[in-house]
Amino acid sequence: MTALYHRVDGPPDGPVLVLGSSLGTTHAMWQPQLAALTATHRVVRYDHRGYGRSPVPPGPYRVEDLGAYLLAVLDDLGVERYDLAGLSLGGMVAMWLAAVHPSRVRRLALLCTSARPGDPDMWRDRAATVRAHGMAAIADAGLARWFSPAFRHRHPGVVGWARAMLVGTPVEGYAACCGALAVLDLQPLLRRIVAPTLVVAGAGDPALPVPHSERIVAGIAGSRLSIVDSAHLANVEQPDLVGQLLTDFFAASPVPPVGDR
Repeated sequence: MTALYHRVDGPPDGPVLVLGSSLGTTHAMWQPQLAALTATHRVVRYDHRGYGRSPVPPGPYRVEDLGAYLLAVLDDLGVERYDLAGLSLGGMVAMWLAAVHPSRVRRLALLCTSARPGDPDMWRDRAATVRAHGMAAIADAGLARWFSPAFRHRHPGVVGWARAMLVGTPVEGYAACCGALAVLDLQPLLRRIVAPTLVVAGAGDPALPVPHSERIVAGIAGSRLSIVDSAHLANVEQPDLVGQLLTDFFAASPVPPVGDR
């Protein structure tokens, strides 16, 4: 299995926190929270299979494949237990890992994500569009989902940075991940997640609106929901608030392994 590109920052003896990025972004998406999270954690950021500097094998992909590639990275790093956070696609991979390998995940944060993103035809149509016309063909619509109109008006530099990530995404990697989302249904696995779980939703997220997060909370025992004033990329639109939510959550008392509870 070919290794994913990844970055490790923070104290070498700190607890490990793994961060997964959204559809159409790279590990750089988490830059707004990096300073806060590396104050206490050894932070591992990675590019999904087919994204950024990671290998781009031909599709089809499944979320299970993306999760297996991430597990291989963590095994190579010698990391047995870790805190885990993911936004959008990263959150879907995180749910799969926490459900299938519950003993390895201490705490789980799921941002602007879904256990069942739905509308298979929409995902397949988007994959067909980028394969036919390139990533630029979906860039404007993608940015409209990622950021509220007010944010786009106030922060054109940030929007330009995000657009460069989206347009720079390999076509096959993006299209194959769209194909994975077209068939994804993690809802039956949610009851298997035992890690303390924080779910964060964007109040104005047009990509995966609040009901997607509410269904996750309904499926994971003991999880809690925080709603922030943002569109889809909540950690970029509300960097300080999301950073505080994550640092507070991951700074809580240590969680014993599953078998010791």
